[in-house]
Amino acid sequence: MLTDLTPLIAATARWLTGAYPPSGGALASALCEAQARQAVTVAALLRYPTEIDAGLVTLAGPGGAARLDWVTGADAAGEDTPEDWAWRTWVDEVVASWAAGLLTDPELAGTAVGALAEGEHTAGPAAGFRRLLDPDDGDRRAAALLRHPDLLAPVADLHRDQLLERLRTGPALAA
Repeated sequence: MLTDLTPLIAATARWLTGAYPPSGGALASALCEAQARQAVTVAALLRYPTEIDAGLVTLAGPGGAARLDWVTGADAAGEDTPEDWAWRTWVDEVVASWAAGLLTDPELAGTAVGALAEGEHTAGPAAGFRRLLDPDDGDRRAAALLRHPDLLAPVADLHRDQLLERLRTGPALAA
């Protein structure tokens, strides 16, 4: 069974950086992407803490970006060709919501990274999530929209309670 969350992480990070684009040039784009990817990685590993969970989501699919587009007013799926929007089917709404919460709340991000030790996935040390946990001024400037609490609130609030519950109780037993 395929248990690689890479397509889900890549699509969800791409959606976040598309909805909340970087400010600046190529370097800002790379810094913004790194922050989004780190937040989405933490959220995905928390959401799918076991290989069985990851396998099930890769088998069934994560659900897509339709509701996120509606919430943010970025619904443009009808304007693209199927090749342009096919990646959007790999966006995970819950993971995007959790990542938005992590990007806007440093304390929550620290707690979430600390909770990764409870799952089966190997995420590496917290230093691997430096741009999420301890962004410098360049990171903040590049991802000004991506880290803006008011702008991300509609997405972060969608599943914030589930994230807080997950961090409070630890990983659930796999299906």
